[in-house]
Amino acid sequence: MNKKLVPVIAVLSLIFIILVGVIAGKKIKQLMPGTEQQDLETYFGITSDDEAAIELNHELVEEKALLRDGAVYLDFQYVHDYLNDRFYWDANENVLLYTTSSNIVKASADSKDYYIGRKKDSKPYKIVLVDVDKTFLALDYVAQYTNLTYERFEEPNRILLQTEWGTVKKASVKRKTQLRVKDDVKSNILTELSKEDVVTKLEAGDDWSKVTTEDGLVGYVQNKRLGSEKEETLSNDFEEDTFLHQVRDYDINMGWHQVTVPEANNSIASVLQNSKGLNVISPTWFYLNDNDGNIANLASADYVRYCHGQDVEVWGLVSNLENKDVSTTEVLTHTSKRENLENQIIAAAIQYGLDGINVDFEALESAVGEGFIQFIRELSLKCDGNGIVLSVDNYVSSDYTKFYDRQEQAVFADYLVVMAYDEHYAGSKESGSVASIGFVTKGADDILAEGVPAEQVILGMPFYTRVWAEKLKDGNGDDVESASEDYVPYELSSEAVGMQSAQRLMEVNGAEKRWLDDIGQYYTEYVNGDVTYKIWFEDVKSIEEKLKVMNAHGFAGASFWKLGLEDPAVWNTIMKYINRK
Repeated sequence: MNKKLVPVIAVLSLIFIILVGVIAGKKIKQLMPGTEQQDLETYFGITSDDEAAIELNHELVEEKALLRDGAVYLDFQYVHDYLNDRFYWDANENVLLYTTSSNIVKASADSKDYYIGRKKDSKPYKIVLVDVDKTFLALDYVAQYTNLTYERFEEPNRILLQTEWGTVKKASVKRKTQLRVKDDVKSNILTELSKEDVVTKLEAGDDWSKVTTEDGLVGYVQNKRLGSEKEETLSNDFEEDTFLHQVRDYDINMGWHQVTVPEANNSIASVLQNSKGLNVISPTWFYLNDNDGNIANLASADYVRYCHGQDVEVWGLVSNLENKDVSTTEVLTHTSKRENLENQIIAAAIQYGLDGINVDFEALESAVGEGFIQFIRELSLKCDGNGIVLSVDNYVSSDYTKFYDRQEQAVFADYLVVMAYDEHYAGSKESGSVASIGFVTKGADDILAEGVPAEQVILGMPFYTRVWAEKLKDGNGDDVESASEDYVPYELSSEAVGMQSAQRLMEVNGAEKRWLDDIGQYYTEYVNGDVTYKIWFEDVKSIEEKLKVMNAHGFAGASFWKLGLEDPAVWNTIMKYINRK
């Protein structure tokens, strides 16, 4: 060997040994568990001493609790959306309401007092705090009406909320280990776990499990550090409120009687004489008449007495549609105005000896949804206390009417009436059936899917149809408007007519009708001058198809809009289906 190369080889060998050492050191360091502790205030997102993190069913949520004077407060909207949506906050009058099966519970902002009906009670803390643009509810007060438990921990401040019950898997720690933020030995350490500590398994993986500790730290532990699992049942002794309903033990056969002037009440004898099997009549007697919640009243005691003499119940209808100058939103979102409306309805029901109230509030804005539901809750208690049946008219289910919250309505109201008509209406852009069988069936299916019990559903059906007129537009069709793809070459209008009137129109114009299986109705069209007329008929056969839907769904009965528009022959068919019990 060349002696000159010896130093070079030695240096290279040394360099190689150093590189191997560095690489080995890095490898060893990579394999060594991380030792960095996670800052818990950062982990929980705590930024001030008066806030606390919230874990709901072992999941850390973005919302924070407020700590004030020794009490824990949660944002009202969070309570409403995730814990108990029966709490109602009136931001106009700064009052918190909660409706039980027997009482309306009321608490004002920044007060320790609250009222259960007229009975006053107090808490050692303020029940409601209003802080700039947020409203907070005391968690202890919320827990009084909600199936939940909670624990409070410090350093850092956190609240563990539990609202889900059932079986969980627990495991004890076999030997000392770490709870880490992620399923990685290099991940930050949340806390040290000692032998025999017990954790709840949330998710199991091949090498790691996501667990939560008894004090609410959620992280990951290596499976080899955990002992055998055992199941434990979580439960709470909270007693759920029980709601009862004034549901009749016979099928409801109801007709709406349109009364627009007091003199129309005088026709009740002929109206009943022209029907068969009717056991409930709903005259359109009351409507919201000003922004203070006062109602207009067309009721007649003689009318009620006559109906009772014929074994027919009277469910007075109250509407929000007649006075266009009234804001339903204004009334329903102010507690004092809403209560005035309820009191006037109940006073009229008692005065005239009504058996029930039928609420028909339509065309509501989504912003008034909560106020409308609170109206139904409160009115139901007043009705129940006076032996008055409460029914509520509803559109068929749709995305834009979800705020009517039919499931919650059914908790409080006795009956929900599905108005399974107006599939095509006066303002529709195209002609079509008022109530095709597909539309009716879907409406029936959907209300059950929303959680409304079948025995509380009354299926609303039309005694009317629409005569559609398609009048050709002037011009030769070569203008700019007619060149567009969505151009309609006619002007569309319609008129609502009764069953017999529609039949006469067809006969007078020499037209013939044909049955449409997919629509469940007869159809005709005819031309008169430059107008094409189209009619999807409501008649005995189409009503029978709808009654079959009612029967198949096990509904409580049917209601018909409106009395006087029917073919008298339809009543014999109705009686075949309504008198099932």
